[in-house]
Amino acid sequence: MLIRAATPDDTSSLLAWNAAMAWETEHKRLDPAVLERGIAGIFERPQRGFYLVAERDGVAVGSLMVTYEWSDWRCGDFWWIQSVYVAPEARRGGVFRALYAAVEQRAAAAGAVGLRLYVETENANAQATYVGLGMQRCRYFMYESALASADES
Repeated sequence: MLIRAATPDDTSSLLAWNAAMAWETEHKRLDPAVLERGIAGIFERPQRGFYLVAERDGVAVGSLMVTYEWSDWRCGDFWWIQSVYVAPEARRGGVFRALYAAVEQRAAAAGAVGLRLYVETENANAQATYVGLGMQRCRYFMYESALASADES
């Protein structure tokens, strides 16, 4: 399996996979135009993060996005793993494990202070996978407040 940095040429796969992941996990339909701009935003401003793509036999089978969160308490960045998707036919085949290992290696080389991700409370399979990789459930609940977007004003 090859893990590589995504490029703008991967946008169509990232679009499809992000839309599929939103539907599978939250039964949420994403606006393709907004999603495409969101994906482009990572390529246009690398300080936001990056995508990795997993390929098996030259075929892209999964991806994830990493974004950064500065921690003043630890004087370093946490790397957030987001937008994880593995094609159904490639699941349970080590794709996420390989993506995670690549993130872990890159984060350590960059001096990151830790890796974080969030998961749907009902997604027991994903939670078991993360625990199996040595991740621990943290003590924090996540809250959010949606702000009006520029498209709505």
